[in-house]
Amino acid sequence: MSSELARPGLWTRAQRGSVERLHIRLESLLVLLALAAVMAALSPYFLSFSNFLNILLATSTIGILAIAATFVISAGGLDLSLGSVMGLSGVAGAFVTVNLGVPWGLGVLACILTGALAGTVNGQLVTRALVPAFIVTLGMLGIARGLALVISGGRVIYGLPPELLYLGQGRPFGIPMPVVIFVATAIVAHCVLAYTRFGRHTLAIGDSEGAARAAGIRVDRHRRVLYTLSGALAGLAGMLFMARINSGDPTAGLNYELTAITAAIIGGTNLFGGRGSILGTMIGALIMGVLQNGLNLLAVQSYYQQMAIGAVLILAVFIDQYQIRKETRS
Repeated sequence: MSSELARPGLWTRAQRGSVERLHIRLESLLVLLALAAVMAALSPYFLSFSNFLNILLATSTIGILAIAATFVISAGGLDLSLGSVMGLSGVAGAFVTVNLGVPWGLGVLACILTGALAGTVNGQLVTRALVPAFIVTLGMLGIARGLALVISGGRVIYGLPPELLYLGQGRPFGIPMPVVIFVATAIVAHCVLAYTRFGRHTLAIGDSEGAARAAGIRVDRHRRVLYTLSGALAGLAGMLFMARINSGDPTAGLNYELTAITAAIIGGTNLFGGRGSILGTMIGALIMGVLQNGLNLLAVQSYYQQMAIGAVLILAVFIDQYQIRKETRS
């Protein structure tokens, strides 16, 4: 028996309930409240109801991508293609709806299936070709972005039907429809990760792949499903973004994968696997939304915003690893 499997309580830890493994980080919640307080003090428009809805609307797309990142990272994987797959999915949906004239429902399906197909390719290459996830998804980032430009001819595709526009611009009971879809997606994702065998297996693989194999989990098949799920969620995010801006833009989602991964890690997902929280990811996505919204209100240039997001990512990983080392020493 390997030393990895001989460690006492390894598989027991992998099967612990959501209370211990999927809790919301108190630090993340405090950061969100502190950041909101700072932005409110710096800008008189921050606490307005309309701005609150703007934050939620902007967070919805990043939030769904962050949920996708949470599933993959919790299992010890990585998906750097999320933003590009999102852009490709939006272009595919707009192309079949506008250029081919298919019903709007098939346009929605085209977005999700395009993302799922890209995720399936990622999963197959990672598990069957044994190419590192970093290389595979980095390559898919370029492929998906280039394919979006090819399909669209390098131009934005306009003219979506009103039913599709409602998914991005509708406001049932005054709440933006993308927010409704984001919250519904997060609830389902939380239940899956926290309370199902699929979620337990995801965390077990991230905690120790060797122990997961010894316990009978079909690790490679599970990883393929995770990457397909990640791509499908990126396709859903692409559909919402497309419907929100009334066009299929081949440049949509540029650098969104960085923001999504940052949101997941801030929310408590361990970058090296074994721990993940959808509820924490929602808080992380809100932190990123509040940060970007506040910087926009303060008229901070976009390149400084990218610097801030990169710095937050490094800080989040540092704090996460510091806490892990502290728990290990104790």
